[in-house]
Parts: sequence; C-alpha cells; structure tokens
Amino acid sequence: MARGDLTDEQWALIEPHLPIAAVGPIPDLRKHFNAVMWRFRTGSPWRDLPSEFGPWQSTYDRFRIWVGQGTFQQLMEAVIAEAAARGETDMGLVSVDSATSRAHHHAAGMILEAEQLAALEAAVESEKGAHRRNKSRERGSDNGERAERRRIRRRHRARLKAAELGRSRGGLTSKIHLAADRRCRPLAFVLTPGQAGDSPQFVPVLERIKVRGPVGRPKTRPDAVAADKAYSSRRNRRYLRKRGIRGVIPEKVDQAANRKKRGSRGGRPVSHDVDLYTERNTVERCINRLRNWRGIATRFDKTPQSYEAGLHLCGAMLWLRSIAPHS
Repeated sequence: MARGDLTDEQWALIEPHLPIAAVGPIPDLRKHFNAVMWRFRTGSPWRDLPSEFGPWQSTYDRFRIWVGQGTFQQLMEAVIAEAAARGETDMGLVSVDSATSRAHHHAAGMILEAEQLAALEAAVESEKGAHRRNKSRERGSDNGERAERRRIRRRHRARLKAAELGRSRGGLTSKIHLAADRRCRPLAFVLTPGQAGDSPQFVPVLERIKVRGPVGRPKTRPDAVAADKAYSSRRNRRYLRKRGIRGVIPEKVDQAANRKKRGSRGGRPVSHDVDLYTERNTVERCINRLRNWRGIATRFDKTPQSYEAGLHLCGAMLWLRSIAPHS
C-alpha cells in the first residue's frame, strides 16, 4: 500500500457509495479511487499518473463518471452520516469563512456548447444594465470593429463566469466558501469566482449543511454560527434569527457608527459571545488542511464540477480519517 492510499477499514466505509455500471466487467474501483486521490494530493496532470494505477485514461473516465453522478458530494455526506451514527459530530458551533485558490493557466479554456455560450453572453450583457446600452446608442458612432471587441470581451466574461473563475491582480482565481465544525472538518462548500464577496455566500453555505442521523430528518441547523466582520450584515443576522441560530459575528465599525447616528431608530447594539468567537479559527485550520492537497491549493481543473469534486473528496477524507484513523 502506497503512502496516502486507503486502509481496508477506510475502504470498507467508502466502497458501498461508489456506483458501477449495470453491465460490463467490474472495474478495480479501489485502484481508481486511490489514483484520483493521488492526483488531487499532488496536483499532477492526469497523464502523469504512476503506472501502478493502470492506464490514466481509464482513471480519468471513471472520475468523469463519478463527477457526473455527484458521487463525491454524496460520499462526503455519507461519511458525515457515519460519523453522526457513531456520535462523533458536533453541531454546537459552525464557523464560516472563505479562501481564494489561484487558478493555473491550465484551468482556463473550458469548452462550452454554442447554445450555452450564447445564453451566458446574454446574461452577462443584461447584468451591465440598460443604461449602458442606451448610452452607446446615443453616441451613434459604434463601428463594426468596436462591436466586435465588445463581443469578444462579453464572450470572455461569459466563459469565466461559467468556469467559476475571476480575474484579479494575481491572475485567475476561484473562491471556496465553506462551513466547518469544531474539529476542523468541512460541512459544506460553495464555489464562486475569486472576486465574489463573502457576505452574499453566507446563506448559501449554511443552506447546504446536511447531517443525516440514524433516524429522522437530517440536521441542517447548528446551535451557533461564527464568522468574521465580513459577514456582518442585516440580511445574514435576519436569516440567523429566523432559523433560531445564535449569531457569533462582530459588528463592523462603520455599521456601529451608522447605527449610533440614527439614534433610537438604529436599533439595539449588536453583541456576540467573545469566548465562542475565539473558536472561529477552526474554519481557518480546516482551510489549511484542505490546502495540504496541492490540487486544491491551486486549481488545475477546467470545469468547476471537477474542482468541486476534489473539494468534496478531500472533505470526505478529513471526516473519514477522524473516525477511521490511518494506520
């Protein structure tokens, strides 16, 4: 068994959740799974898989089948459910944060169908607003060359949006929004372009938390949620109050000043549990654990589905090794 491969105990927990075709020969799923883990741990190209894993094309084809079926997200949820059945989950405090992942230039150039690209271009154009289009019409000096440049820029933005990539000073980036428990284990992921704000993704991340127990409905509501000042907004606090979740989010200085300026109309002062807030570092430690896999720290995958699959795979391994340690 090579370094990083699954033990027999770990494989016994994973194997029931890996689908196989109804017809044809039964593949060596354990070898394929270990190969996928090796690829995300090292960040190497698929073609550079060691020979002991077999043909790289077979592993890649198996990986694409699993991605299309949502196997890795289901696997992470299943491992969390196994931890819940063993009484090793803690929903007392969940921390939310984000991390930026630099995208390698190999991650650019995702292939899109013509119809999909046209729809994305229309969506990008509509986001710019009607006032810009009216302004360009009033000028009346747009020639064919200028229109072509606008079309190329619009198509470029549409491709980046479809691939969940954003452009910043450092180049192409993606942003990982996640929630983690007290033992630095991820509960949910949301992938966005790198320039996306943190606060708007607070609710989507919490909506994806699902901890299935032995009986009853899955638990989706933690007792408390901790986050830094970037998540301090009325919308987020209103969402937490509506669901009966204790918010551990400090108030921004400018928000406090505006509230005081309004006097009694500004509402009550915002407070948070300082002791609970000190445990928010668990999500930052979880991010560091995810980045131990070089294929997660740097994005090499062209499609967001493949990169998200790597996130769920790494998250499943963090949960698995907390309940079935590597010997």
